[in-house]
Amino acid sequence: MLTGASSYSGTPPRKLAKKPLVVFVTGDHEYSGEETLPLIAKELEKNYGMRTIVLKAYPDHNSEKNIPGLEALKDADLAVFYLRWRQLPPDQLAHIEAYLKTGKPVMGFRTTTHAFNFPKGHESEKWNAFGEFALNSPPGWGGAAKHTHYGHSSSTDVSVIPGEAKNPILTGVGPFHARSWLYRVLPDYPVKGSTWLLMGKSVNPDKEAIENPVAWTGTNSFGGKVFMTTLGHPEDFREESFQRLVINAIHWDLGLKIPKTWKGKLNIEVPYREAK
Repeated sequence: MLTGASSYSGTPPRKLAKKPLVVFVTGDHEYSGEETLPLIAKELEKNYGMRTIVLKAYPDHNSEKNIPGLEALKDADLAVFYLRWRQLPPDQLAHIEAYLKTGKPVMGFRTTTHAFNFPKGHESEKWNAFGEFALNSPPGWGGAAKHTHYGHSSSTDVSVIPGEAKNPILTGVGPFHARSWLYRVLPDYPVKGSTWLLMGKSVNPDKEAIENPVAWTGTNSFGGKVFMTTLGHPEDFREESFQRLVINAIHWDLGLKIPKTWKGKLNIEVPYREAK
């Protein structure tokens, strides 16, 4: 696994040529995605025959304007995003746009609904709607979609949508309790045509709450396969059902068979930090 871009040459070793390449793009102020996703990447390489590259905001997770190494997306078979309110320069955005335009699959976690936060009138303002055009989610925080949550003191009971109980992505995934406070995406999202997989019910909400989908699949505006989950608090990654969901979804996005044999619960102990 390569972390960052310093050792990425663009040409994988010959012996790895047929292994799918998953590129993780991380940069969020709050949920430690740059710590949880490398552990997922390590598991993919160790037990599931994949190559991975993990890209991180530089010099740290609060750095909103620089994620080195995005040229790695040119060779990616799957791009996985965990971003929050970035303002990347045009040359870096161009690598993401080029990837999306290939129609290759994408995957997103939680705050990637509001991955970018450019000022009104900025040349890159269109990227504020990344969640919608790439992941079938609301186009950013608040706004006309009224995308919000039910308070940091709340959490979420997650259940399988009955009609999707046999969906391969949900192999080994049962009801579980997530530390993530529930995101409201309804009534207009996920976009029409998406398949809802998991439903969330807010526990101890700070306002009147409704149940909302917390994981879905679909096809985005570029024709690429999408898996999106509004979960992703670091404590969620400690839940075996959530771990299986993530591993299964990566296989699904890549067009691979869902693993019949689970390699075992991962030890993921990563802290949550308050957003700046």
